[in-house]
Amino acid sequence: MGKYDHLFVHHMRDCADDLVNEGAAAGGERPANIGNPFGLMRSIDVDLSTVHMAYSWINPTTEQVHWVNDHEHTYDEVLIWMGNDPDNIHDLGAELYLDIEGERHTVNTTGSVFIPAGTRHCPLGFNYVNRPFTFIALSLNPSYASDENVPRHT
Repeated sequence: MGKYDHLFVHHMRDCADDLVNEGAAAGGERPANIGNPFGLMRSIDVDLSTVHMAYSWINPTTEQVHWVNDHEHTYDEVLIWMGNDPDNIHDLGAELYLDIEGERHTVNTTGSVFIPAGTRHCPLGFNYVNRPFTFIALSLNPSYASDENVPRHT
């Protein structure tokens, strides 16, 4: 055993139970083209971790898919989507949509977005997916939490 072995995640565990609200848009079920989420880094796996990082494959579909309802967090979050074409790393092979405070953003390239704490974001979904790609949610908090199913007071 090395001095720093406890800092490594060697086998990503399914972390669907962490993300209890993320499938609420589909009646509590994860859409068929969304792969299981796996924990890249979580405080449950590495007790010194101050982030929660989940990873999923998004699989092809010709139908529009609504994945996540609007919500906000008490911490910052980074969402990352990465295409899988090594000859054109910018081509996502898909088109996703994401609302931030009601403003719709449509994306078809590999990229990311920083969501400041307290910023209402989503819905998140896909207009189409031609090739599988990876989606990573990096919560700058040791565990995931959202108010997705809490009515918004206006």
